Amino acid sequence: MRVERKEGEACDCPIIISGEISGLSKGLHGFHVHEYGDLTNGCTSAGSHFNPFKLSHGGPGDRIRHVGDLGNIEAGDDGVANVHKTDKLLSLYGPLTILGRAVVVHANQDDLGRGGHELSKISGNAGGRVACGVIGISK
Repeated sequence: MRVERKEGEACDCPIIISGEISGLSKGLHGFHVHEYGDLTNGCTSAGSHFNPFKLSHGGPGDRIRHVGDLGNIEAGDDGVANVHKTDKLLSLYGPLTILGRAVVVHANQDDLGRGGHELSKISGNAGGRVACGVIGISK
């Protein structure tokens, strides 16, 4: 997974997330940045969605959403999801930095806060955590 910012761009430009995730069941899976890069107890140690403004869960294009709400990724018949997302709320700098946090793939589709389930406005009712990783810097 790669997160990049084009050289010379200001800090308020979008973050691009791209990569490939394999081993998933076919279909849509919630994809979020979580609070902590702590994986000592697997993905459960990553905490909740990264939500510094204490807003309701939403979709990546919504005005009201968690900073970490990135919607869904889709795995094909082969269990592979090709990820390419652009997001303007995420940052590599300052108080909204995602460095040191975790990216989490959920078992189910994220309903983007619109599903009417009691968990819709909290987590998108996206189910358990099936994959995760700490966001860091590599050369």
